[in-house]
Amino acid sequence: MTPRAMAGEINEGSVPAYYREVHEAICCRTDERVQADVFKRLLERTGLSKAALSQIAEHIDCTDGFLTKLTLYKALALIALAQQGKKPSPKLFIHELPKPQLGEPRELSALRMQPAQDDVLTISQTFEQLLTKDTVHVELIPEKKGLFLKHVEYQVTSQRYKMSVYRRYSDFDVFHEVLLQKFAYRVVPALPPKRMLKGVLTSMSEREFIEGRRRALSRFINLVARHPLFSEDELVKTFLTYSGSDVQTKLRDTCKKTGDEFMTNRIATQAKEYLPADVQAQFSTSRELIKNIHNSFQRLRDRAEKMAERSMENSTDLVQFGRELSALGSDASPLPSLASSQSSWGTLRQSLKSLSEEFAVLSDKAAQQGRREQDDVVEKLNFFLDLLQSYRDLCERHEKGVLHEHQKALHKYSMMKRQMMSATVQSKEQASVEQLESRIVQQESAIQTMELRNYFSLFCLHQETQLIFTYLPITANILGAFVNSQVQGHREMGDVWNELQPKLGCLFGSNNGLKPPI
Repeated sequence: MTPRAMAGEINEGSVPAYYREVHEAICCRTDERVQADVFKRLLERTGLSKAALSQIAEHIDCTDGFLTKLTLYKALALIALAQQGKKPSPKLFIHELPKPQLGEPRELSALRMQPAQDDVLTISQTFEQLLTKDTVHVELIPEKKGLFLKHVEYQVTSQRYKMSVYRRYSDFDVFHEVLLQKFAYRVVPALPPKRMLKGVLTSMSEREFIEGRRRALSRFINLVARHPLFSEDELVKTFLTYSGSDVQTKLRDTCKKTGDEFMTNRIATQAKEYLPADVQAQFSTSRELIKNIHNSFQRLRDRAEKMAERSMENSTDLVQFGRELSALGSDASPLPSLASSQSSWGTLRQSLKSLSEEFAVLSDKAAQQGRREQDDVVEKLNFFLDLLQSYRDLCERHEKGVLHEHQKALHKYSMMKRQMMSATVQSKEQASVEQLESRIVQQESAIQTMELRNYFSLFCLHQETQLIFTYLPITANILGAFVNSQVQGHREMGDVWNELQPKLGCLFGSNNGLKPPI
């Protein structure tokens, strides 16, 4: 028995042909997943008891209302075991997978719900649903030294997959590279720079740079893990779960096996049919609106950063203020004869030393406030800004990439047609004319493919635009975090100031340091 069999895992290459035929009959028309409602109707055909169906359901994961292909295969094997009178358990997948009694696969296609055309184009998930897809923590682990240079490593922990893996920046880089290769028509967030630019060291320490990069990598992987399409892709699962040392090779091999999204998406060649007639006008309007939103959020982020910086500066000023009071109180120099014998300065300066502790507490509270503003407000703003920037990058890729290539191909085709007409008029050699005709046919095929890709790119842009608007409720989250951080910060600082006030009474009498009324 292999470890894979013992674990109850199913390899796609080892499943019976019947499993593939059933999957082909009931899967979605837009991708390889199976709707949970379709699967429920399939279970109704099994003739199994409710108890057996409940046992099967315990082993089946219906993420977001869908079953993956491998999950369906697992379910079919469990159904077959239950139909044989055995307890449906993945532990019984030892030698070969049994065939369930479900009838002819072609008859099962009636179970599949044909989604409306608008549903294919529309993103139905809410902001809250996107957030619950996964939360990935990226933590810096102690620095290691390589053969020649020391390098930074990160512990990447996925709540969805309940496991941690170790990744270097180069792993993130390859992951980003293959994501762009496969999903060139989607919002793929950018990575932070690997190294500090020249001159940056004057305003930022290496430690600050590494921490900033960790935060940026965390935002990147969370945006990817919560994307409606990326989250269900094998590349993302591999990056978050593969523990082998050759993760970069694994990612590249996974990408090569499938090709880009245009080659794998079932409706790629029919994308034009799903697009609204005014898609270009909608795209232009949305792009301008999102550009304005992006600019506004950048200004909000800049202000939030300044507030966080001021809180940290306030922390430094408070602790320095306390130290100066302590230094003043530590001066044991005898009072000069000029000082009045009734002067209380000798007593006061001794009391000032104790105030440094209170100001140290105030400094700590101000520093906590600065960190809250950075973590709860600035980071959320940066998270959304990363998404907005990736959308603007996508728009540029669309215009400078597939659209530009399509126009170039049309121009080349026009030139070749003119050459053909000229060759016909001038009665050139037959071989030369035939060669030109062959090139024209090839160019026509290339143009057709580019045209299909252009429409599919617009289709994806339409969906990614919806994704941006789906994320807009994050504004309320950010504002709520900002208000809460201010309430908590002012309350904690106020508590310390209130505790300090009675102590001042011992120093300054009943006026607590305030001037007496004139």
